[in-house]
Amino acid sequence: MNKVIIILISVSILAVIAGATLMSGESDDRLDIEANENTSVFIDKTSFDWGTIGLNDGNVEHAFDILNEGSEPLVLSDIATSCMCTTATLILGEDESPVFGMHTKSDYQLTVPSGETAKLKVVFDPAFHGPSGIGPISRTITINTNDPERPELRFMLTAVVRK
Repeated sequence: MNKVIIILISVSILAVIAGATLMSGESDDRLDIEANENTSVFIDKTSFDWGTIGLNDGNVEHAFDILNEGSEPLVLSDIATSCMCTTATLILGEDESPVFGMHTKSDYQLTVPSGETAKLKVVFDPAFHGPSGIGPISRTITINTNDPERPELRFMLTAVVRK
């Protein structure tokens, strides 16, 4: 009986080690951006609360400013949202990126020249989840950068959805 328990424990440990080894070798499909010590991203605010919004009152939007304070171009890539009810777009001057969501995979990169400001436009659809989507919500948008001090930007949006 003790041999059976020892064999089961040994097999379980090997399975865990094999799984961890396989998982560590998987790619997350994020673009590799070379860090540049001469880039410096500045964001005044990384969160926004829409307050109370109606389930059937239509989409709500908010824009965040992303300033390149460095002397070299700032590269923004791998834009993703935490839920399919939320989309994100980068805007620089007249140029607008594709619309990004939770499962969007893209090689799109926005290059922000030194001293320029890009906008991150976020759109939330309160009706996306239907009547079961009422109550407090919290959504996150992530963006990778080539700023070695801030390789990933996180923006948090909250609201309370009511009927």
